[in-house]
Amino acid sequence: MKGRNIMANITLHSDSQTSATSVSNIFIDEYMSDANGEFVKIYLYLLRQLNAPDAAFSISAMADKFEHTEKDIKRALSYWERMHLLRLEYDSSENLTGVCFLDTKRRPSENEDPVTVSTQETASSEYSAAVSPEESSLKPSVPEPKNYSAEDISMFRKQESVAELLFIAERYLGRILTPTDMNSILYWYDGLGFSTDLIEYLVEYCVSKGHTSIRYIEKVALAWADNHITTVEQAKLTAGLHSQLYFSVMKALGINGRSLVPAETAYIDKWRSDYGFSSEVITTACERTIQAIHQPKFEYIDSILTSWKKNHVSTLEDIARLDEAHQKKKKTAVPNTAQTSQPKNRFNNFEQRSYDYDQLEKMLLTTSAQH
Repeated sequence: MKGRNIMANITLHSDSQTSATSVSNIFIDEYMSDANGEFVKIYLYLLRQLNAPDAAFSISAMADKFEHTEKDIKRALSYWERMHLLRLEYDSSENLTGVCFLDTKRRPSENEDPVTVSTQETASSEYSAAVSPEESSLKPSVPEPKNYSAEDISMFRKQESVAELLFIAERYLGRILTPTDMNSILYWYDGLGFSTDLIEYLVEYCVSKGHTSIRYIEKVALAWADNHITTVEQAKLTAGLHSQLYFSVMKALGINGRSLVPAETAYIDKWRSDYGFSSEVITTACERTIQAIHQPKFEYIDSILTSWKKNHVSTLEDIARLDEAHQKKKKTAVPNTAQTSQPKNRFNNFEQRSYDYDQLEKMLLTTSAQH
């Protein structure tokens, strides 16, 4: 919502035919538990306001009611828009004029990122966002994490932007920050050089995926730093590319009706980030897994890709060459029995015995001598 203005009074309406104040079971089951508690309050309050005649509200009035800042209210509205539960409406001057409740649908799969990335942006930036193993080896390593003292943390908190960032992180994570949490956040800010906006998006993105562990969030932060991601726009693009890869893997494995679990996405992230494989190579391994064992077993896919990594595979052409070499090796390993086989007829159409005639003669002579 940056760069857009807020009208004093905003109309509130719905594309649903119901006039009752109700909360969807899907919202309760699939959205509420992952959302910040304050965001849930805002959503429920909007539902209630929707049933008032000629419902209208203002950002400032909501901020006063919940003792939030106007920025907090706008952040909550933006969150629910990314979750596809609200649609924010603007006039030609980019003023927020309306909020529309959308029909509540089942939560998007892991492959569907809340952030919309245009096809043109994705296509033009795909190669810049993907880092090859060669490029990775040339990049300087990110700064090592450091331990900030209580005095350091106190000094940082005197900065208004940092104090607000820590407050926002608590809202997203749904807990009071521990010293470890604050140490990590300050490392992203001070050590990795992330802006407060980028850190806010980092935390929001991970929480929207169901990850509230500070260790998990830090792994994502380090991956972004490795790939020179310094803006929210770059981070959104990278998130969109990862989501496309998740979808491709699910499609290749025939996974329907469920999201990928964290252990499965960890494998995919490993193949993409650590191994540097393209989407085509990864999905090829998935297809071969289904052909071989008829199950979407990620451990089996990992064994294929690990083998390809050891054999310096990076393209589909490399896979074809490896397959060809494997077939040649199989042919040379088969013993040539053509010369030893005999044509079968009614006299030798059975397995011929093989005798050691010298041994038989020795046995015969021994027997004769005994008699």
